[in-house]
Amino acid sequence: MPPEPARSKQEKTGPDRRGAHRSAQRAVFDVRQRLASPTGTKFSYDLELLQEYADTRLSGVLALPLMLIILTFFASLWIPLTLTAGWAALVIATNSAVVYICKKFQATDKSHIDVRRWSRIFVIAEAIYGICWSSMAMFALAGGGQNVAVIMFAMLVVGIAANTFSTRALLNATLVSTLPATISVTTALGVLGEPLNFTLIAVALGGEILFIHLARQLHASEVNAMEHRAEKDALIYELQEAQNMSDEARRHAEQANIAKSRFLATMSHELRTPLNAIIGFSEVLKSELLGKHEVPQYKEYAGDIHSSGQHLLTLINELLDLSRIEAGKYELVEGAIELVDIALDCRRMLEMRAKAKGIDLSFTFEENLPRLWGDERAIRQVVLNLLSNAIKFTPQSGKITLSIKSSEDGGQLISVTDNGPGIPEREIETVLSSFGQGSLAQKTAEQGAGLGLPIVQKIMDLHQGRFDLFSKLRFGTEVIATFPRARVMNAMAAVEEETNKLEIYTEAG
Repeated sequence: MPPEPARSKQEKTGPDRRGAHRSAQRAVFDVRQRLASPTGTKFSYDLELLQEYADTRLSGVLALPLMLIILTFFASLWIPLTLTAGWAALVIATNSAVVYICKKFQATDKSHIDVRRWSRIFVIAEAIYGICWSSMAMFALAGGGQNVAVIMFAMLVVGIAANTFSTRALLNATLVSTLPATISVTTALGVLGEPLNFTLIAVALGGEILFIHLARQLHASEVNAMEHRAEKDALIYELQEAQNMSDEARRHAEQANIAKSRFLATMSHELRTPLNAIIGFSEVLKSELLGKHEVPQYKEYAGDIHSSGQHLLTLINELLDLSRIEAGKYELVEGAIELVDIALDCRRMLEMRAKAKGIDLSFTFEENLPRLWGDERAIRQVVLNLLSNAIKFTPQSGKITLSIKSSEDGGQLISVTDNGPGIPEREIETVLSSFGQGSLAQKTAEQGAGLGLPIVQKIMDLHQGRFDLFSKLRFGTEVIATFPRARVMNAMAAVEEETNKLEIYTEAG
């Protein structure tokens, strides 16, 4: 006995363990990615960051030279043109080298790329570019007083901002491209020694710190966006995988259901033939057509065999009908029928069973009901199943009412009401499912497989009708099978034809 709960607990926690194992695998994978990453994020993100860095640099291939030309023009108003032009040419040349490296990176096969090597190349190129940019400190040697200091400060701030935005995907590249210029320009301003220059130095250093912090924030935002994108892709992949598994399970279930239906149909046919022989011979023995039995119990045994065979045959017929309906091979043979006549025949067939239990089986119907278009055999089975269930579950001296009348929407309905034990509300769905039986039914009812109501429900679906079950515990049950208005064959009104009378007029001369 003790191993039983342990096994059920293991089965219960199986999905949780699989989820925990998957989370542990993901955590180990993340740690390995971070250890292999040159930037400390994730190795899979580094290539995307390099790609974004190269795209940003290439997108500003014309904007940066244009900005340098404008700065050179205004600086030449106070600084010799040869000095500013030489500085601009040097910066444009190194920027062109950086652009060339980015284009070469874009042309490289990304499936076999060395992320660490390319990161070092980009950082070295940005360092050279930053050193060339920092050569603007030479402007202080040309004289010009305070105007030159202000020009260098302005060009420094513009350069820090531009380089921060262009290299935000690589923090090391941002640092090496902006820090040399900040150090050289602030040193030159300190050498000039004017009071305003010290203020510019403080602002320049503060700007450097601010832009480095901004670059970190932008880099973190890029990494977070990549993480969210990766999580979204992983979630989409898991959803697709779950959908594929669900589709596969559904296909297997459908195949199993078809195989089950074929098996039931085949076995039902195979079983009905010997059962008919058993029922026939047992009926002969029970009625003593070949002579009285020497042992009186033989007649009783023959009756038991006959009743058991009838019960088994009914069960097989229900299985066959259900399997044919589920396999889509239950074809209706439709025609004009009288619903009241079918209900009367079914009542007469089951009246003896009701009297044996002392049940009052009453029948009410609406007068002059029009005919109904449907399958007579299937509808007869509906009425028989509903009445059989009511007789089965109604206690002795109970009451059952069978009603046939028009529905509110112009159709016709069959209603069977009993004062049996009723069905708990939570078990109604179980009762309507194939082979489903409620708890009270299992205790009080006669033998059955729980196929009566499901077959009724499916037959009503084939007739485009509706089946409803209303029950209250200890008060009874009412089942209603409603046929739609489209199946009611209303009589057409007589057509009155107007005959043209020929009238002849004679004129008196």
